[in-house]
Amino acid sequence: MKNVGTIDRMIRIAAVVAIAGAYGLGLIGGTLAIVLGVVALVLLVTSLTSTCPAYLPFGISTRAKMR
Repeated sequence: MKNVGTIDRMIRIAAVVAIAGAYGLGLIGGTLAIVLGVVALVLLVTSLTSTCPAYLPFGISTRAKMR
């Protein structure tokens, strides 16, 4: 079930780009880079699939309602 809307997806992609940029510029490293890399990977996958497993138990959806 898809539950991630367009704006939510754009915010997730922006966060991925920000994390990758910070790593590329050498602003983050070590354990922090690994943790943020995993977070970025999760954000990327959830934005590409339009599904966020964390939203499911709470019934949250940022997708527009179809009329």
